[in-house]
Formats: sequence, structure tokens, C-alpha cells
Amino acid sequence: MAERVEQRLEDRIPELEQLERVGLFTHKEIRAVLRKASALEYKIQRRALRKEDFINYIQYEVNLLELIKKRRARIGYSFKKDEIEHSILHRVHSLFNRATGKWKDDVQLWLSHVAFCKQWNAKHQLSKVFSTMLAIHSNKPELWIMAAKWEMETRLSSESARHLFLRALRFHPECPKLYQEYFRMELMHAEKQRKEKKEFEQAKMDLGEFNYSEEILNGEMARIIYRDASQKIKGVEFQLAVLSIAKLFDFTQDLQKEILESLQTRYADDPLTWDYMARRELELGSLPPTEQSTKQKKVSEMAQREERCCAVFDEAVRAVPTEDMWKCYITFCLERYNRKTNSAELKQKRLERTLSVFSKAHESSLLSEALYKQWLQLLLDSNLSEKAVEVAEAAARHFSQSVEIWQMRLQVLIQLKRDDVTQCFEEAIKHVKSKGTLPLWTLWVEWSEGTSSKEDTDALYQRSLHATTPAESVTMKEMYLDWTYRNCGYKKVKRLFTSLCENRPFSLDFFRKMIQIEKEQESSKMLHLREYYERALREFGSTSTDLWLDYIKEELSHPQGKPENCGSIHWRAMKMLQGDLVEDFVSKYTLLQTGNL
Repeated sequence: MAERVEQRLEDRIPELEQLERVGLFTHKEIRAVLRKASALEYKIQRRALRKEDFINYIQYEVNLLELIKKRRARIGYSFKKDEIEHSILHRVHSLFNRATGKWKDDVQLWLSHVAFCKQWNAKHQLSKVFSTMLAIHSNKPELWIMAAKWEMETRLSSESARHLFLRALRFHPECPKLYQEYFRMELMHAEKQRKEKKEFEQAKMDLGEFNYSEEILNGEMARIIYRDASQKIKGVEFQLAVLSIAKLFDFTQDLQKEILESLQTRYADDPLTWDYMARRELELGSLPPTEQSTKQKKVSEMAQREERCCAVFDEAVRAVPTEDMWKCYITFCLERYNRKTNSAELKQKRLERTLSVFSKAHESSLLSEALYKQWLQLLLDSNLSEKAVEVAEAAARHFSQSVEIWQMRLQVLIQLKRDDVTQCFEEAIKHVKSKGTLPLWTLWVEWSEGTSSKEDTDALYQRSLHATTPAESVTMKEMYLDWTYRNCGYKKVKRLFTSLCENRPFSLDFFRKMIQIEKEQESSKMLHLREYYERALREFGSTSTDLWLDYIKEELSHPQGKPENCGSIHWRAMKMLQGDLVEDFVSKYTLLQTGNL
């Protein structure tokens, strides 16, 4: 191993001598580079190889290249690159090749090599990397796409890109993304050839030696790809994706027309088809803006285009009366309503249209839970409170098991200070299953705290503890304890704490709250604090290091504390804590003893 390392270090000597000779590095820096390189070489020559060692070595060499680049710029020296940089680049490629050969499945390692090749413009080497990587990771379409894009955009070789896409499609014959990118590549190739031909014609050059096929210039290759893909890939999403690509090129009108006809024929019942056809009306009616066009005229034109879109959507919900179709219609209306406009008339028209569509969907019983929430929010934002109450009631009837819908209805009633809030709470608890009702109970008690008597609120808290699931009752216990202390004083909260401790489960915050309450008293008693800490440790002593440390600190700092108890508390903590928590506790306890915690 030592001989190999020495040989590799000797191979470095010519480049290091050049670095010192031209003044890029000092003699001291060269010796430091040799020492570091020697250490890194020994790590990658061991029998048990580690990926991290290769990554560190590569990173060091890349940093060295960057440093040389900055030094060259600083002193203005640009010669001897073959002797210096070329040697380092060759070594980095060799390291990457060894690493990817050893850890073939690590895609990130391959991509790092690709990124390095791109950064240092190593086109020939990158071509080899892509070839080897694709032979191993042929099951990843995104790698094929990356390689083909590089061939097309960097090497300007549409033939190589086409060859890669065809190979990729043999492995992934039903991959939509591959077909989309292949389709895009052929259109880019056609556009490039059209530009070339136009430039030659403008220069009045003879096109005899250049073979520009009219079919390729008109995007026939892309048409073939689209037709082939349409047979294999079903779904309107693919059709729309291909259509959006075709629209980027100004010579694809016939191709766009064919895709559109296929879309309307094969997917006439799909909401996305209707959604696209409706939104298309926004673009079809748009004319290029002129200086003479007044603000009012622009607003009028926009209103007309939106009306045409809605006419298509109206036809759509009649032809395809589904929840998804109404969702598309409402989403469009909300998008238009949320767009900024200086015209109050247009804004009002959009609001009226949106509310009308919501109402129609509701009448058809095809409004989803999420859309009911959006409808309610829109009504509240528009100060249509009475209508909001009606909608909230209808939503609760339709989704009587939904906690969120009931929560929204109750918030509307509370916001409007209605008299039937309590009745509505009772109705909600009756319809919703006990599991998951915590948001309703927290909302109810919070509302009761501000509107009802202490006795009623206390009774409501007691009721909530029995009505919620054990896991959810934990939160109610914390809230109950806090409310009792704020409204009924220390003695009452102490009795309540003792009462609540009879029924598990508990949370750590529940005990911490009671400890904090005791500490806030003028005559805080250590006897009570010990009781609360002991109760908490019975529940959480095996999982909370901080609880043990707080107990120890309390004994040390409280006027009635007994520092001699700290030893036994430490011993108990070491016995009770589990796994790595013991080590964590020991380190924190040491910091406490030294006064650093």
C-alpha cells in the first residue's frame, strides 16, 4: 500500500513544481498540499474502503482547483493549464470512477460526477459518465432525460438526444414524462432547423447542400411521437401536458388542433377537459393592447371573456354533473375573484358570479366539504353574515360527522353573537363521534369562559373530561387547571389537582402547571412541590431528564429545600431513566454541579 501511495505522490510532483515555479503557490503551501494528499491517499488505499474518504478527497481536489483559479485571476497568469489543472482534473475523474465503481447504486455520487464534468466543461468525460450511469441505472427515466437534454442543449446533437430517448422508451414504454420531453426535443429541433433555413435564405445562400425536410420543419416527428404516446398513455393530464408544450412553438397550429380534437373526442366526460376548454376562452378573445384602448374598454373586454368562460362551464356542469366538475368551476371563479383589479364594478361582478356558482353547486348537492369552508369564508369576508349562518347550517346537515364543519358553524355563530350557540354545541356533540371532538370542546369552554357563569363553565369542564377520549382529556385537564387557578384561586385548584390525579392519562405540562402555580404563591411550600414532583416522576420519570434536574434544582434553591436529598434523587434517576437518557442526564447533572446549567 505504501508503494502505491508513494507512486501517486510522485505523480503529483510535476504539477506542484509548476505551481511553485509560476508563483501560484509558495514552497510552504506545496509541502502542506503534499501532507494533506498523503493522508487522503492512505485512506483510499485501505482494504476496508469508506465512501466518505473518497468524497473528502474529491472535495479537497475541487477546492484546490478553485483556489488555483482565484490565484490565476489575481496575478493574471493563464498559462501552463495542461500541466496543472489537467492533471488535477484527471485525478478527480479517476477518484469518481473508483467511487462509482465501488458504490454503483448511489445515484447522488453519479450526479456529483455529472455536475463536476459540467462545471469544468469535460464534455468527452461526461459522455462516458452518462453512458456508464445509464447502463447501471436504466430504471430511472429522469436520468435518461438529463442525458438527452445535455446532448441536445450543450452538444447540440439532436441525433444523439433522439437515440437516447428511443433507448429510454424501450425500458419505459409507458412513461409520460419521457414522451413529453421527447416531444419537446423534436419540436426544438424543428424550430432550430427553421431558424437556420431562414437565416440562409436571408443571406441568399444556396440550400442545395443542406437537406431541410418539410415534414421535419413542420413538426411531423413530434406528431408521430404524440400519436404513438396517445395509444399507450391514457388520461387527460398527458394530453394537456403535450398541448401546453406544443403551444410554446408558433409553427404547431395544426398539431395543436389535432391534440385538441383528440382531447374533446376521447375525454369529453373528463372535468379537466372542460376546465381547459373554458379557460381557453380567456386567451382566444384577447387582442394585443393598444395605446388607444381605454381602461373601461379593457375592463369590458375582460368581463366578456370571463362570461364566455362561464358559459362553457355552465354547459360543462350540465354535461358532466359531478363534484369534480363543480370544483373546477368554483376554483376558476375564485381565481378570477382573487385577481387584483382597480374596477369595483368588475370585482363586484366576480363576487356575485362566484356566490351564484356556490349556490348552484349546493342546490345540486355536489359541493365538497372543503368548498363549503371556502364558501363560508367568502361570505364572512364579504360581510354577508346572515347568508353565512344559512350556509353553515346546510353544511352541518350535509357533513354531520365533520368536526371542522361544525367548528366553522360554531365560529360563525360566536362571531355574530347569536343566541343559539349553546344549542348548536349540543347538536354538534350529539352528531360527532367522541373521538376527535377535542376542537369542539376547547371552543365550547373558551366561549363559556367569556359568556357564562363560573358554575356553568366548571360543569362544562367536568362534562368534557367524561365526553372526550382519554388521550384528548389530557388537554382538557390542563385547560381546566389553568382556568380554575385564574378564576377560583389557589385552594380550589389544589383540590382540583388532587381530584384530577385520580384518573389517567396525564401530560407532563399538567404537572409542570401545578408546580408553577405552587411556586407563584407567597408562601410556597417545598412539601407540596415534592408531592407534585413525585407524582410527575411516577408518570414520566423514565423518559424526562429535565424533570429530574428541575427537582434537584428545586431542592438546592428553595428556602425549605434539602440539598442532602439530591444524592438519592440522582440515584433514583440513574435507575429509572432508559437508554441514552442516562448519559444525557449525567452530562447535564455535571454541568449543574459546575454552575453551567
